[in-house]
Amino acid sequence: MTRLTSPRKRQGGKCMRYDAIIFDLFGTLVDNLPAAAFKQTLTQIATILRVPAPELISLWRGELWQRRVRGEFASLPETYNYVCNTFGVTVSESQIEEAVKVRFDYSRRSLAPRVDTVETLRTLKAAGYAIGLISDCSMEIPQLWDKSALAPLIDVPLFSCAVKLKKPDPHIYALAHERLDIPAERCLYVGDGGSRELTGATATGMQAVLIYAPYETFKGHSEHQEEVDGWQGPKISAIREILTIVDETLLS
Repeated sequence: MTRLTSPRKRQGGKCMRYDAIIFDLFGTLVDNLPAAAFKQTLTQIATILRVPAPELISLWRGELWQRRVRGEFASLPETYNYVCNTFGVTVSESQIEEAVKVRFDYSRRSLAPRVDTVETLRTLKAAGYAIGLISDCSMEIPQLWDKSALAPLIDVPLFSCAVKLKKPDPHIYALAHERLDIPAERCLYVGDGGSRELTGATATGMQAVLIYAPYETFKGHSEHQEEVDGWQGPKISAIREILTIVDETLLS
């Protein structure tokens, strides 16, 4: 594991271990929506597109997830056209538009910040930290981003679908600290362990922190669960606790 760098002084004599904090999005700054909401949304989309719901859910979680987060589909209509071709169905433009609306409504709900997220980010920014974001996501997230409550608080947001890089590819971490203009060793990464993001961050020279909210559960023996169970580095259970890691005085 990367060792913590020695604190250094900034203007005003304040010691800071890091110059930037880079966050994951889902399961970190925002909650993962319940599995039931995901299933309900895709079932509704399946009904609109007249395709079998169980098969659509399986496709969406598998092949389509990997392709969407890598930016292979530029838009939701393009994605839905692929789905319809896969199942051999023909739909109208209005059906596609209706399915797009359902998915955008779901994605908009998914961007609601956790209760302590906005306050924590404001505190970090006021203290002089640069704030970055690295998220594995599909195109509707960057399309909705500017209207989210988080957008004004993030200096450099990186979305896998836009940069066509997915965690834990070292190039996406390098792109983040390069755009922040801050060396990797002066960046702290915070995430819930999805996509092997924590080991990916430390491999590039960053220190990493696992956030694991008590109410989050991960079923099965997935890569996500492996990273959570095997993590030996710093852990927090709420985003506000990151303040104790970067500077305890920020809690006063």
